Amino acid sequence: MGFTDLLDQVGGFGRYQWIHVILISLPGLMTASQNLLNNFVSGIPVHHCKPATNQSLQDLGRIYQVDEQQLLKVFIPPDPSGNRLDRCRRYVEPQWHMLSLNISLNALNVSELQTEGCVDGWSFDQSEFSATTVSEWDLVCSLRPLKQMIQTIYMGGVLTGAIVFGGLSDRFGRKSVLIWSYLQLAVLGCSSALSPSYTAYCIFRFLSGMAMSGIILNGVSLSTQVEWIPTKTRTVVGTLTSFFFTFGQIILAGLAYWLRDWRKLQVVVCAPQFLFFTYSWWYAESARWLVMNRRSEEALKNLHRVARINRRPEAINKLTLEVLHSHMSKEIESSRSSFTAFDLLKTRRIRRISICLTAVWFSTSFAYYGLVMDLQKFGVSIYLMQLIFGAVDIPAKFLALGMLSYLGRRVTQVSCLFLSAVIIFANIFVPTDMQNLRTSLACLGKAFTSSSFTTVYLYTGELYPTVIRWVQQARFRPHQNF
Repeated sequence: MGFTDLLDQVGGFGRYQWIHVILISLPGLMTASQNLLNNFVSGIPVHHCKPATNQSLQDLGRIYQVDEQQLLKVFIPPDPSGNRLDRCRRYVEPQWHMLSLNISLNALNVSELQTEGCVDGWSFDQSEFSATTVSEWDLVCSLRPLKQMIQTIYMGGVLTGAIVFGGLSDRFGRKSVLIWSYLQLAVLGCSSALSPSYTAYCIFRFLSGMAMSGIILNGVSLSTQVEWIPTKTRTVVGTLTSFFFTFGQIILAGLAYWLRDWRKLQVVVCAPQFLFFTYSWWYAESARWLVMNRRSEEALKNLHRVARINRRPEAINKLTLEVLHSHMSKEIESSRSSFTAFDLLKTRRIRRISICLTAVWFSTSFAYYGLVMDLQKFGVSIYLMQLIFGAVDIPAKFLALGMLSYLGRRVTQVSCLFLSAVIIFANIFVPTDMQNLRTSLACLGKAFTSSSFTTVYLYTGELYPTVIRWVQQARFRPHQNF
């Protein structure tokens, strides 16, 4: 007899669980955008140095009766490939004689002409993005590493939030920390759109990353793991709720295409967190956590509330403090001992589980983020690529659900990891001019990596004993937020 038996008495997976899971999963439609937001708010537009002239290119074009692209050859040298203008250099003196040469960029021999850096700044094309952090703060050429640094700082916030909010959720409860995380992401996420400088934006993104960890850790615990969901429905619920994150990726593609300005996109993605904060007060705190923290009366009230919503009034009279304590006697006994991350390595069996799961999480995360963090490298519209990457998750997660139900966790985990590795590795040998094939293989690899993520979420929570399950959440889950 255990807590799962109590859940069965109050209705199992009934109306309350449906409402509870949907409400906690809805933020996934927006929080899924946070990890991938940098692809769009820090997208790199086509750019070149501002020409060394006091007149506009439009005026010069009218004077010399040439188009702007032809005129740019006077001021900007070609890049080493010869197929486009250099992004970081310009001629010291305009080469007007180039206007009389009816030749392409790759035919020009300009190696002996004197060039200089973009001393007057850059001109950015606005056809793909109207404004990004890159164009606003000139994060190109020698400053290009600062663009990647934004995402690194954000992920540092995710890691920090896992440590901080993981401990706070054990001390103050899952519901309280989850409510606070919604508010933090709403306020600081929207505030980042008002950032006056690169430094301020990085600080806001770091704090937003912390809030994301609080939402993921506690949202997953309350909705799809051991808190309110019976064991027999955990696989289906865990897989289906992950579709909210999949649809969130598709929504991000539409929002980014509609809002080409990074500040507007930042606000639209983060503002819904105020709504989630407002209704999150309805959530029920984990009855397990309440009992193990000597608050059994509150746990009993929550169980009675679940029974009422699930239309099981007869269970209310049967559930008493004595019944509650008898069902959770082992967990109450274990709560008298304190557990830390060191307990994940304490015994040989737990140590083996921890090492294996660390390897699985690292390899899955490394492959996943290696594919999705720089969509511009595929040479396809970044908005179309985001849409495709989101869409491939749909069949991938149905595949994971079927494999989990009929083949089990271990076979599913091994198969998805192996297939994603083979496909991604094979892509290395595909010639760069076969762009369609390379993109197709990347999408297929991403699909199997998504299936691996779906599996490892469930597998991680089930491999550990209950008493240290919450310890491992802070260690593993921050790597994957959608």
